[in-house]
Amino acid sequence: MLFPHSGLWRTRLDDAGGITVFVAVCVIALIGIIGVAVDGGSKMRATERADYVAGEAARAGGQAIDPAEAINGTATVVDPQDAAAAAQAYLRSAGATGTVSVSGDGKTLTVNVTGSYDTKFLSVVGIGSLSVTGHGQATLLHGVTAPEGN
Repeated sequence: MLFPHSGLWRTRLDDAGGITVFVAVCVIALIGIIGVAVDGGSKMRATERADYVAGEAARAGGQAIDPAEAINGTATVVDPQDAAAAAQAYLRSAGATGTVSVSGDGKTLTVNVTGSYDTKFLSVVGIGSLSVTGHGQATLLHGVTAPEGN
């Protein structure tokens, strides 16, 4: 006769500790999901900031128009060196790094910002940082009026 406390009965029906393993696996998975959500959201915010900084740097560079061309009314174009210097100065003041380029016709200024986001949770699995890029562009317009009603 098998008694409930005999070794054979216990071995077949005993699952002591099974819940502990299940809970540990679920907690680790939950921490991983939270980590991906937190670091993913933070990377998105860092990318949005990089886009914002790039756009503002492009606008700052776009203010450096060539005065000789603008005064005589022949064209509204940026002075490439002044525009790049103004955009780079804005990037430095914002604590960002990036590249600035001016189109051949001097009417478009493009800024690309590069950086990284230091992860909070993903560093546990060896991902210490995520790359972040932003893009901004300013185009000079001359003689454009707003549509009626705006």
